[in-house]
Amino acid sequence: MGLEAATKALLDAGMARFINFISCGFETEATHNSALKVSRTMRSKPPLSDTAMATQRVDKYRALYNLGMTGIPITNVNNNCSTGSTALFNANNAVKSSLVECALALGFERMAPGSLGTNFPDRTSPTILFGAKTHELEPNLKTGENFGPGAPRMFANAGQEYCEKYGADITHFAKIAAKNHQHSVNNPYSQFQNGWTEEQVLNSPKINNQLTKFMCSPTSDGAACCIVASEDFVHAHKLENQAIEIVAQALATDQPAAFESGSAMEVVGYGMTKRCADRVFAQAGFAPGQGRDEVGVVELHDCFAANELITYPALGLCAVDAAHKLVEAGDNTHGGKYVVNPSGGLEAKGHPLGATGLGMHFYITMQLRDWAGPMQAPGLFTTSDKRGKYGLVHNIGIGGAVVVSLLRRPEFFKPGGVDGRTRLGYNHGCECKPVTFADLDKVKSKNSSQYVLQAARL
Repeated sequence: MGLEAATKALLDAGMARFINFISCGFETEATHNSALKVSRTMRSKPPLSDTAMATQRVDKYRALYNLGMTGIPITNVNNNCSTGSTALFNANNAVKSSLVECALALGFERMAPGSLGTNFPDRTSPTILFGAKTHELEPNLKTGENFGPGAPRMFANAGQEYCEKYGADITHFAKIAAKNHQHSVNNPYSQFQNGWTEEQVLNSPKINNQLTKFMCSPTSDGAACCIVASEDFVHAHKLENQAIEIVAQALATDQPAAFESGSAMEVVGYGMTKRCADRVFAQAGFAPGQGRDEVGVVELHDCFAANELITYPALGLCAVDAAHKLVEAGDNTHGGKYVVNPSGGLEAKGHPLGATGLGMHFYITMQLRDWAGPMQAPGLFTTSDKRGKYGLVHNIGIGGAVVVSLLRRPEFFKPGGVDGRTRLGYNHGCECKPVTFADLDKVKSKNSSQYVLQAARL
């Protein structure tokens, strides 16, 4: 999967042999167990050695070595559900700091069936305190003790807190999930294209007090890849007709409020997201609280419908007490103020942990290129402003990290002529086709090993 995503990205850019830095994301589910029991016996081996070795071996050998063996720097990233965006953050910073002219960020994941667990039961989960804190806070909620797997339980409690503070209820979660499943019908890369209705969402099996099965992201396999280049590189390779600018990007982590505030919303990163989003809009030159009206399309981390609801105000898309009103007004879908998760979001398109954040950036890039086909958000471009509105990306991981990115067409954007659709032979922004070994031959490095290539799988 990683090889396929990287091949498509390199074909899209049309400059296969110029990558000089790679950041690769692969989460392995090794650190995402929210179980509460602390193991009383810890073995003496280094607690992260297996994870690091597995990631290094899998990404280089099975994905990247197939593209070539050039000796360039390759780093591995594991940042829970924000792994993919963190890989992009690293690649972006390498280019911004002029260390390299062109970098590649790749993410992939093959997940085990069922709810999130761990591959390393002999050691304490790094997220154990988040699970413990959310359980401690449940008596403060009207619904009391919750049940179900750790991750949905955390986000359900956060959603319950929002409902009790501001007057939302489970029907708003259902409206969000149904909206995402309806969007997903138009996404050929999506895991689910059923288009479940609000009633079907509400009647699906209960996962806990607040969430049903169709309000939750599924376990998923997938891969995604993005290429970041300097402006000089874009001009040198005549990519002005498809380059999308990362106007601003930030990565933020938890502060003591996650554990000390007594808020279930803080446990799942509400404040972390807010700080990160505010930093991004400040980087883009907006005054405090400003800039959101210039956003037209959003891909945000709807691992559960409850998280999409509380993320609206965290990103500044509405007042803190108005998220459910935004839902009721339809301002999160086509014809509204924003189109949120036109891809179907994590709930419908899937959530392959190491790839998710990069996939979000792919979908927003295709929106801003105007290549998204039936997923295209209306009203992004006007004759008076060829750059169009901004695209916003939000990717979060418990434990905790969040990446927020603000994307837009650059001033020099010039549609037309030969572009990635020409090089692939179809519009990969809204069509899904497999790559072939002939495609791989077009993008692989001159420095490659036949011994490795004979083991490549496509």
